[in-house]
Amino acid sequence: MLKILLIRPGATDFDEQRRIKGTLDIPLNDIGTAQVAKTIDELAGEEINAIYISPCQCCEQTAELFTKSREIKVKPLKGLTNLNHGLWHGKRIEEVKQQQPKVYRQWQEHPETVCPPEGERLSDVTKRVETALAKLMKKHKDGVIALVVPEPLTSVIASLLNESTLGDLWQAECRGGGWEAFQLTPGGLATAP
Repeated sequence: MLKILLIRPGATDFDEQRRIKGTLDIPLNDIGTAQVAKTIDELAGEEINAIYISPCQCCEQTAELFTKSREIKVKPLKGLTNLNHGLWHGKRIEEVKQQQPKVYRQWQEHPETVCPPEGERLSDVTKRVETALAKLMKKHKDGVIALVVPEPLTSVIASLLNESTLGDLWQAECRGGGWEAFQLTPGGLATAP
């Protein structure tokens, strides 16, 4: 069986300011570095075969901290690029709530029905991620792999692996650090590890 460790990179200044980062390339801050150190300690007993990351600075830095104490191959995957929030990039979540209350609520309750202005539809992100996951599951039949991806992409992947609903992506947007484990059966369905 294949075990997937879904790891959120540590926090950035944008997370602390509750700003939408999406595909912006933001580095970890001190809190984020401490969060990654905690995750590394928690996963010290896992024999990770490979780490796949979103192509962004906070994910690269998170993976780099992981590989300081272990020899693991790290590979950026374009299919794991975070959601493009278009004109929402850099805005505080509160700004979107005040300027576009109806869209804010719709993104909160039914994100699959919203496309950020000049951004990417969630359905397109889901297809891209499904393709990337299928390739990874074909390549890795067993063992342990880690995916280091920022929010809200972490929530999208978790919902695909669990076959569950997305939940509130506004709340997820600024979450840094932490991880979840998914044990995949040969059919690709997740079970409790």
